[in-house]
Amino acid sequence: MDKNVNKEVNFRKQTNKRTKARWNIAILMWAAIAINYLDRANLSAAAPKIMEDLHINDAQMGIVMSAFFWSYMIFQIPSGWFADKVGHRISLAFAVGWWSVATALTAFARGIGSMIGLRILLGIGESGAYPSNSGVTSKWFPDHERGKVSAFFDSGSKVGTALAMPLIVWIIGFFGWRFSFVVSGLIGIIWMIIWIWYFRDPEKHKYINQEELRYIRDGQVKKDGLDKDQAMKWYELFRYRNIWAMCFGFFTLNYAIYFFITWFPTYLVEERGMKMMNMGFVAMIPPLVGMIGEWIGGWLTDHLYHRRKLSLTVARKINLVGGMLLATSIAFAGMVSSAVMSVALLSISYAGLAIAASAIWSLPGDIAPKNMTSTVGGVQNCASNIGGILGPILTGFIVASTGSFIMALLISGVATLLGAAAYLFWLGEIRPIKPKVKV
Repeated sequence: MDKNVNKEVNFRKQTNKRTKARWNIAILMWAAIAINYLDRANLSAAAPKIMEDLHINDAQMGIVMSAFFWSYMIFQIPSGWFADKVGHRISLAFAVGWWSVATALTAFARGIGSMIGLRILLGIGESGAYPSNSGVTSKWFPDHERGKVSAFFDSGSKVGTALAMPLIVWIIGFFGWRFSFVVSGLIGIIWMIIWIWYFRDPEKHKYINQEELRYIRDGQVKKDGLDKDQAMKWYELFRYRNIWAMCFGFFTLNYAIYFFITWFPTYLVEERGMKMMNMGFVAMIPPLVGMIGEWIGGWLTDHLYHRRKLSLTVARKINLVGGMLLATSIAFAGMVSSAVMSVALLSISYAGLAIAASAIWSLPGDIAPKNMTSTVGGVQNCASNIGGILGPILTGFIVASTGSFIMALLISGVATLLGAAAYLFWLGEIRPIKPKVKV
C-alpha cells in the first residue's frame, strides 16, 4: 500500500512539474529557418558552376540572385496577414511545402529565364517563414524569453548558410549542382510533415501542462489569444514612427547581410583566389561566428530586461545599435591584402549583424497590437528585403564594371552605420501599439 501511495505522490510531482513544450516548438522553428537558408544559399554555393553550365555572366547572376527577393519582399505582408488569420500551423506548413517544391524544381532549370522564374517561386514560399515564427514566439513564450528564442530561431539562418557551403559543394563535386537542389527540397518536405503532426497553439497542445501554460501567459504583457480579432488594418501600422524606424533599420541590416547569402562564395573564389572545396569550408566561418554572436545577443537583451531591470527600450537598443556599429567592419574587408584578415573582418561584421537581429526579431512581439505580431513581422521584413533586391544587383554591376568587391563592401558598411543611427535616434519607446480608434 505504501509503495502505491509513493508512486501516486511521485506521479503528481511529475505532472505538476512545468513542461517544456515551448522549447520543442523553438527547435522546430529553428529547423525551419535553417532549411529556409539552406535552400536560398544553395544558389550562391552553386553559382560558379551554374554560371559556367548555363553561360550566365556576373551581371546576369546578380539579377538571378535578386529575383528571389522580388517576390519574397512583395509577399511578406500578405504572408504575415495570412498567418495571423489562419494560424501558424497552417501558414508555416504551407510556406515550407511551397518553397521546398520550388527548390527541387530548380534542378530542371535550363537558362536565365527559368532560373529567374524558379527563384521568384522560392521567394513566395519563403516569405511566410519569419512572419509565422514571430507570431509563434509571441504566443508560445513569455516576454522575458522573447530575445533568447528570437535569437535561437534566427540562428538557424547562420547554420543553414554555413551548412550549405560544404554540403552543397560536396554534393556538386560528386553528383552535380542539379542534384543539390533536389536534396534540399526533400529535407523541407520532411520538416513540413513533422510540423503538421506536432504543432498546436498552447491552449490546444497535448504536450503542454497547466503550469507551463500559466508560466507563458503570466509572463506576457500583450496576450495574443485564440481569437483572430485585430485592432486595425495592416496599412494603418504606417501611422506609427516605430514601424518606420524598424523598417529602415532592418533594410540596412539586410543590405549588408545578403552579401553573405549571395556573393560571398564568389568573392572568395574570384577576389581571393580560393578553390571550390576550400571556399566551401571558409564560407562557413562568418555564419558560425554570427550564430554565436546571436545567441549571446539574445541572452544579453533578455538578461538586461528581466534580471537587470533595464527598460525594454534600453535592453533592445543596446543590441540594435551596438550590433550595427560592430557590423561596419564589413567596409574594410575588401581593403586588406590578407585573405585571412578579410574573412576575420567579415566574421566580426556578421556577428554584429546577428547581435542586432536577435533584437530585431523580438520587436514585432514587443510592438505589435494584439493578434498582429506576424503582420508587423511581415511589414518590417518586407521593407528589409528591398535591401535584398538592391544589394545583389548593385554588387553584381559594381564587380562587373570595376573588377573588384571593394566599393560594394564599402557601401554595405555605410548602410550599417545608417542603421545604427536609425535605431538610436528614430526608434522610440518600445511598447505595444495601442490604437486610438478600434477598427
